[in-house]
Amino acid sequence: MNILSPSILSADFAILGEQLKTIDEAGAQYVHIDVMDGIFVPSISYGMPVIKSIRKCTKRVFDVHLMIMEPERYIEDFADSGADFITFHLEATKKAGEVIDQIHARGLKAGISIKPGTPVEEVIPYLDKVDMILVMTVEPGFGGQSYIDSCTGKVKAVRKLVNESGRDIDIQVDGGINKENLSVVLEAGANVIVAGSAVFKNDIAANVAEFLEKMK
Repeated sequence: MNILSPSILSADFAILGEQLKTIDEAGAQYVHIDVMDGIFVPSISYGMPVIKSIRKCTKRVFDVHLMIMEPERYIEDFADSGADFITFHLEATKKAGEVIDQIHARGLKAGISIKPGTPVEEVIPYLDKVDMILVMTVEPGFGGQSYIDSCTGKVKAVRKLVNESGRDIDIQVDGGINKENLSVVLEAGANVIVAGSAVFKNDIAANVAEFLEKMK
């Protein structure tokens, strides 16, 4: 199943609740929430209080993407804030297996993410327990970047690993995805699409509708 996960990093925070309602009513299945700590990535975004405050605005899946060092320190906090899916970076922890177990212990789904320069093979040890693999298609930390073409091959490689594992693991892509290159990542094997500015710029509802139509 193909899923659209609009990234609120590109939303207008002055009217965030209203925009969440718009993407919800337009049919987006997930809400992508980028958490940045200023250490793992240069930028700082938002944390638990924001997630908790917007949880009441929608019942859609909260797809929380942790771009933070040692995510094991905060899994309980993000679970308590209303996350449904927690994805963390393999590069940010030495305890990836334990982090996955922490997330599952709270009844949530667990995702692992790799940056453009991280070899695909690093996800292999976790194929037996992870629910989603996020292939970053830009360097994490900033919105509005252009899609890195060489990442298409990484998505294909991850899809091959997942198919060979025999497990039903989602493959998410995040970074520079728009209506023009959407077909490229879908054909490569991705099924969960993160889009920020391509959704929140101009007519949000129309953008969501167009994405969903192209994802059928």
